[in-house]
Amino acid sequence: MGYIPSNCVKKQRIGCPVSESEELGTVGGDGLDGCKVMVIDDSKTIRRTAENLLKKQGCDVITATDGFEALSKIAEHKPDIIFVDIMMPRLDGYQTCALIKHNRSFKDTPVIMLSSKDSIFDKARGRIVGSEQYLTKPFTKDDLIKAIKEYAVR
Repeated sequence: MGYIPSNCVKKQRIGCPVSESEELGTVGGDGLDGCKVMVIDDSKTIRRTAENLLKKQGCDVITATDGFEALSKIAEHKPDIIFVDIMMPRLDGYQTCALIKHNRSFKDTPVIMLSSKDSIFDKARGRIVGSEQYLTKPFTKDDLIKAIKEYAVR
């Protein structure tokens, strides 16, 4: 097994290496069945891990590699909540969030920013473009579920 950062040992964190034998587990009964969640990230690892974790919780998961791909999928799938990485090619997370929030049909869809950046400036910029929350990578399954429960599950 390879090196696992110390912040990944106690809770499995998305964006941290995981051994093949480690189970992701399911909480079950979280009331997330059928919740449509979109994950926008240029990292295939983040997208797949988030998708697997959320599907085990009963969510319908839509993924996109960048903001352009996401915008067409948002119109088609109408997600209940959107997680978007900040640093992406072509259209970054701030631009993607601003476009979502300026669209009459999707302005009320909760957007959660994802980033490895943790500065007050980055968090403030996320709020300015309309995001509901800012999660710093690596984040846990519980962080995702808590955000979904707080902003999408009514």
